[in-house]
Amino acid sequence: MTTSTSTSTAATSFTSGSINVSGLGNGTDFNSLIDGLITAESATKTKFENWKTSWAYKVQGFQYLNNKLLSLKTTLGGMDTVDEFLSKAVTSTSDASVSATATSEAMVGAHSIVVGQLAQNDILTTASGVSSLSSSVTTSNTSLSFSYGGTSYTINDIGAGSTLTSLVSFINNYAATKDKVRATTIYDGSTYHLQLYGMDQGAGNQVVISNTGSLVFGASSFQNTQEAQSALIKVDGFPLGSGNWIARNSNSVEDVIPGVALTLKNANSNASITIGVTTNTDSIKTNIKTFVSAMNEVRSALQALTKVSNASGTATGSLLTGNYGVQLIGTQLKEVASGLGLGFDLFNASTGTGDYYSTLSQIGISTDADESSSTYGMLVLDEEELDKALKKDPDGVAELFAANYAGSTDTSDFSYLARINGKTKAGSYEVSVTTGADGKITSATIGGLACGVDGTRITALSGDAAGMVLQLDNQTPNSTFTGEVHLKLGKTGELGEKLTELTNSSSGPLAILEENYGEIMDSIDDKIAREERRLANLKSRLKDQYARLDALLNTLTNTQSQLTSAIEQLSS
Repeated sequence: MTTSTSTSTAATSFTSGSINVSGLGNGTDFNSLIDGLITAESATKTKFENWKTSWAYKVQGFQYLNNKLLSLKTTLGGMDTVDEFLSKAVTSTSDASVSATATSEAMVGAHSIVVGQLAQNDILTTASGVSSLSSSVTTSNTSLSFSYGGTSYTINDIGAGSTLTSLVSFINNYAATKDKVRATTIYDGSTYHLQLYGMDQGAGNQVVISNTGSLVFGASSFQNTQEAQSALIKVDGFPLGSGNWIARNSNSVEDVIPGVALTLKNANSNASITIGVTTNTDSIKTNIKTFVSAMNEVRSALQALTKVSNASGTATGSLLTGNYGVQLIGTQLKEVASGLGLGFDLFNASTGTGDYYSTLSQIGISTDADESSSTYGMLVLDEEELDKALKKDPDGVAELFAANYAGSTDTSDFSYLARINGKTKAGSYEVSVTTGADGKITSATIGGLACGVDGTRITALSGDAAGMVLQLDNQTPNSTFTGEVHLKLGKTGELGEKLTELTNSSSGPLAILEENYGEIMDSIDDKIAREERRLANLKSRLKDQYARLDALLNTLTNTQSQLTSAIEQLSS
């Protein structure tokens, strides 16, 4: 009997989420099944990772903005004094005779200079000499005594057998006198002579040899080949009289004309040289344009980080839209740019007091408020207004930008003296000083707070003015003197201080935000780590479960094969 047998394959289907498992049996790829299940279970971990990435992008935004702020601070730091911001140009009708430079303190105008005599140092040269530089100039240990500027000095321990060369070196390296006199040699074609010269110019800096010991050059051998003398000049015809001069012990004269440094080159008492001082307004305009451009770099960065787009009809925020700390930075910088300068006072036309320029808007700098403009929100410069301001008061424009704690008062009763750097804050302060019957100060306040009194001086002890010192100039008895003291800080300095505060690596808002966001990301890392541990445990359990299932299927498959074989044998 022949029996026909047909075998059909059992098919089983399991569905779990997006994972489909079919055809279970010996040889099934369980690893792919497990990986699919783990991927499905990783949704929470992926959510945490994406969340962390969004915070990391925000931190990068903070760092980008901080770098922009630091760049602005660096730019402003190069123009935060009046001398850096304002340059004065100087001309001379004879540069070969007198040249000059000027600081911001120099007044625009012209000065006549007459140079009667140039300053020079004292030079002594020996009449006698030696045949060569290696010739011995002393046979025993000796010393050299002289006076310089009226003070006596002695160079001791000149060694026996010293040559002219070694004597020169010894004098030039003698610690006590090397800044007073120096030595060299001069050769006339047959003989080498010793030469001593004073280090300073001026009539009072003469070198007088008193004792040469056993040197081959006696004291009488030293001849005065160049007489020490002072520079003699007249400025604007002063002083009167042909024999009267302004004397200085140098050909670099910096203290005669305020803010002007003269370099004297040639003397001619019959020639008058004109020095002209003008304001270089082009350099001021260049600095102002640099200021505006640097400010707009930061404003542009803030806009990019916080803008809201409505291009598709749906409001879409940027990376840091709505971030309070970033909004605070933008607001504070705008307040400094638009506000009254610290220590400045609005000009009062009726009294002629105050500052012509105390805000940036007065010189043509404003914020573009036209939302349809390509420069919306940026600082814009009206060059025509700026030119008018520079023509009217260039020093006032420079001061608005770069005054560096410049102190002044609005009364002649008291004057500003000093402040404590880093403590006294710029601003305007009301002052009141009361004197007693003897004219001495009995009480005083600055900014409404009691001051310390020391003779005719008062010192603010507390408040923003702490450390400020004023001098009472009017000591009328039984009187009370009131007024204001102004400590001016220009916009570059004010912004520089604000930027120092904003970019502080520990207390600045960006540093605090970055630290807070870092803590959030650390917390997310903890959540991700917990998910990774959970997924690792799940994967381990699945592997164990499917390993047992695979063993069971193998057993069933073997049993099936055995039964099939037995049935075939029974049927044969």
